[in-house]
Amino acid sequence: MNWAAARATTAIAVVTAVVSLLLIITGLVPEAAIGAGFIPLRFEGAALPPDLGFAVPTLLTPLTATLIHGGFAHIAFNLVMLVYCGAQAERALGARGIAVLYVVGAYAAALAQYFPDPGSASPMIGASGAISAIVGAYALLFGQRRATRGIAGLSAEFTHVLWLAAGWIGIQLLLGFAGMGMGAIAVGAHIGGFIAGLVFAKPLLLWRYRNA
Repeated sequence: MNWAAARATTAIAVVTAVVSLLLIITGLVPEAAIGAGFIPLRFEGAALPPDLGFAVPTLLTPLTATLIHGGFAHIAFNLVMLVYCGAQAERALGARGIAVLYVVGAYAAALAQYFPDPGSASPMIGASGAISAIVGAYALLFGQRRATRGIAGLSAEFTHVLWLAAGWIGIQLLLGFAGMGMGAIAVGAHIGGFIAGLVFAKPLLLWRYRNA
């Protein structure tokens, strides 16, 4: 991997790793999950425990949640996906494009996790939703196109996007139901982030080269 050519991906990975590992090593993950994780019920006006050591503003929690991971396996898997797909996607989108996509993916993931259950008090942590946006962009920009003709009057390109979305959604639903339960992983967040990647990949590509 050319680290200099993937400076945004590298920066995101380093910050995520450092913060996550510090929280894991110090045993502060449970407290951080409540104070900085994404909790749908906070957006409904619910108050946090008064004895909580710290809490970030509610509107920032979709982003700060990406810095918190439940264990070493959790952070390791996410970093592998981020570094591989992010470095490749950054070649096309540039550093600014990847940074924007990551933030957009984090908020899209939070929205997708929020709407099915706005009253949920369970914290969502981890960068997988934001990383799903980068995976979506990578799949669209570098994946081999399977759809050579459109269906139902749609263009071949749009049909290709639909197939990618359908495949990812199917995988996430299978993971959710395969013994782990829908609450074990943030299925909605993974779907929301991936769709954001599909939607914003081409606009960010055009944005980069129009400003080159």
